[in-house]
Amino acid sequence: MSRKPQICLLAAFVLLFVSGCDRGSQPDMVGRPAPQFTVQDADRTVSLHDHRGKIVVLNFWATWCPPCVEEMPSLVAMQAKMRDKVTVLAVSTDQDKSAYDRFLIDHKVALLTVRDPEFKSSRLYGSFRYPETYVIDGNGTLKRKFIGPVEWTKPEIIDYLNKL
Repeated sequence: MSRKPQICLLAAFVLLFVSGCDRGSQPDMVGRPAPQFTVQDADRTVSLHDHRGKIVVLNFWATWCPPCVEEMPSLVAMQAKMRDKVTVLAVSTDQDKSAYDRFLIDHKVALLTVRDPEFKSSRLYGSFRYPETYVIDGNGTLKRKFIGPVEWTKPEIIDYLNKL
């Protein structure tokens, strides 16, 4: 008996499974107004609408997420490089405030951060796997979605943000 039909069936199943799991980087929200939110934690209150007129890189992350930890230094470096034009808003979904506070200190996170353990803001965007990042232009329009860690200091990313 030939294994070719079994291999073809397995390949078709894998392709179907992989394509069904891809949430894509062009969600229905791209091109539409970004959902507005206000998050208050013990340290600050942050409202997305307060950053209108600037490009916002909205990053949903958590301290327990290895890809988020990997990505954070490049977000910090990009923010330092583009602070006059871009605001990085890093929304942590951490439940543990002490782990969040310790992470910010240990990793020298020089970004606007807020902790949203109730997932109020990330739910508005349909985000539940981290990191997920949304680029919002100065008019409040969602321009792009990134799934997974990004090297934010790559020339093509900097060029993209500069052109917005």
